[in-house]
Amino acid sequence: MKKTPIYEKHCELGGKIIDFGGWALPVQYKGIIEEHNQVRKAAGLFDVSHMGEIIVKGQDAETIIQRLVTNNIIGAGEYRIIYSPMCYPDGGVVDDLLIYKYSEKYYLLIVNAGNTEKDYNWIRENAKGRAEIINVSDSYAQLALQGPGAEAILQKLTDTPLSDIGFFRFMPDVSISGVKAIVSRTGYTGEDGFEIYINSESAVYLWESILEAGREDGLVPVGLGARDTLRFEAALPLYGHEISQDTSPLEAGLSRFVKLDKDDFIGKEALVRQQEQGLKRVLTGFEMVDRGIPRSGYEVQVYGRKVGSVTSGSFSPTLGKNLGMALVESGIDSEDAEIDIIIRNRALRAKTVKLPFYKKKYKK
Repeated sequence: MKKTPIYEKHCELGGKIIDFGGWALPVQYKGIIEEHNQVRKAAGLFDVSHMGEIIVKGQDAETIIQRLVTNNIIGAGEYRIIYSPMCYPDGGVVDDLLIYKYSEKYYLLIVNAGNTEKDYNWIRENAKGRAEIINVSDSYAQLALQGPGAEAILQKLTDTPLSDIGFFRFMPDVSISGVKAIVSRTGYTGEDGFEIYINSESAVYLWESILEAGREDGLVPVGLGARDTLRFEAALPLYGHEISQDTSPLEAGLSRFVKLDKDDFIGKEALVRQQEQGLKRVLTGFEMVDRGIPRSGYEVQVYGRKVGSVTSGSFSPTLGKNLGMALVESGIDSEDAEIDIIIRNRALRAKTVKLPFYKKKYKK
């Protein structure tokens, strides 16, 4: 398994290490629910150094990316971040990514860890124009500081006024405890917070510095388990679950990030056709009525007939309920519709609910 620069620190802190897509990462330290709740009420620090980073720079960088992604990046200001799916010609999702715009000729793409090599090859194969495309993932470490106390904690370590960093914006040269960092107001938890990109050699020092700075404010290290329950409550998509090669961004409820009125992009024809013909499948939220925890892949039925599958499911620590998201036939997603989730060969009652389950607390 690959190890992030902070691996030894995770072990020292009692992290329970698992294999996550070929990476040795902590699933928890003291407990998923405890870590989850601490992020909601105070702050949590995540090691997300397994994420991929790809630079696209050169004369045609903007044109290349605009053709690759479903969202529109033309006209975005410098130091803005654009979220977008990236599709195959049939409308299935290659990946979803964050696009950090330095200028029209320089972009940093943040991609999902398990998709890094696939994304890099896809971008290179489909790049029409003059630009350099570089996989720089090994050079970066990434930390995520999330929660209502995140800004106050990080501000102790920098003279840069963090309140100046707006939502989905970044600063490229922030000094944190003397370490040069890219700092963005982004995250995967539904809370305010920052994602911090630094060189790999500085990762351990900055990890320890942030934990120490936030100790009296309730900051805790957080593993993959709580990272998943936090993003799940906020209904943030996870590749391989809500979105995949077999699921379009329209089906996954991401239509606001699909600009069908922009010039041609890969997958546009299929997505236009899908919209015109009407979606056959849609993503819905649901709440268990009977006792049982839904999991990814569980069958969804109505009157004994399969109508879809669970994409993600969990006990919600914040809401105290067993919840799930499912890709189901259109028409099944009307609010309070009765459905059954097949758990251990038993049909357990559930009802559809609006997404997200948890109202996001972003600072905008």
